[in-house]
Amino acid sequence: MILNERENISRTGVTEFVLLGFSSLQTMQFPLFCLFLTIYILSVTGNTLVILMIRLDSRLHTPMCYFLSNLAWLEMIITTTVTPKMLSLLISEKKTISFFGCAVQVTLYFLSGTTEVLLLGAMSIDRYLAICNPLRYTAIMSNQMCMLLMFSCWLGSFFCVAISSVFKVGLPYCGPNVIDHFFCDTGPLIKLVCADTTRVQKVELISSCFTLLSSVSVTVASYLCIMVTVMRMPSVQGRKKAVSTFSSHITVASLYYGSSIFIYVRPIDSSPTDLNKMATVFNSVVTPLLNPIFYSYRNQVVKDVLKDTMKRIGSTLGKPID
Repeated sequence: MILNERENISRTGVTEFVLLGFSSLQTMQFPLFCLFLTIYILSVTGNTLVILMIRLDSRLHTPMCYFLSNLAWLEMIITTTVTPKMLSLLISEKKTISFFGCAVQVTLYFLSGTTEVLLLGAMSIDRYLAICNPLRYTAIMSNQMCMLLMFSCWLGSFFCVAISSVFKVGLPYCGPNVIDHFFCDTGPLIKLVCADTTRVQKVELISSCFTLLSSVSVTVASYLCIMVTVMRMPSVQGRKKAVSTFSSHITVASLYYGSSIFIYVRPIDSSPTDLNKMATVFNSVVTPLLNPIFYSYRNQVVKDVLKDTMKRIGSTLGKPID
């Protein structure tokens, strides 16, 4: 997707795109700016705190927390790719983005987003091994295995995005150059191509279906096995403890899978613009804020580490926190 900007100008004549953003909500521009700015700051702060806690506290040096720290990084990349430009659209008269900037934005968004989808599948495998095969869990989920799974997620994402990009390189954008969205999403971009895009749309749909549905299938299969194992546990306390170890992940995975499937696993022409905007806001702005909350609230070890961290900060400031 990323072309040399000068080469693209000579081919298409389009040097920039106009992003309409939330133009239908003219009276809500400043309130939306304040809301999204607050969410963005809290998201970056929360995910940064998660990364630092996992990095600095040995109690969180576990496979699941390793994946969680990578998830936090991905969430910050996704929201930072989209949110700053969206905020500028809400308060600035300039609603444009260069062709090269648009290409970079859409590539980073789908590269990190696809990696997150695959990572959620890897995390479900981790939960399956922890609950269904606890005696061999430590041996199987070694540091090398964790890094291999994470590398596989990035590599799989790269190939999915690269295959999709090959079909989009050199597409003629002859005008108009108006995108009815708050960022350079693939669907609105393809609608601006002045050529037959049937082949490109099929590739996009197949790529989205393969990535999302394969990860969903792994997650569903893992949790079916987990539920069978949990139901066979003799004690109620054991069941509750087991559920507490995967409830946050299944919640996050369900939210992300659901919104992503709604947006991308269907033909581009059948996508209602306003609903897509709402779903994309949820995916790229709201979800990065919810993830640290879900994992901190549901995970007792994370809560203990957070509490100890706050106590140390309070002690340093001379105001111990009980």
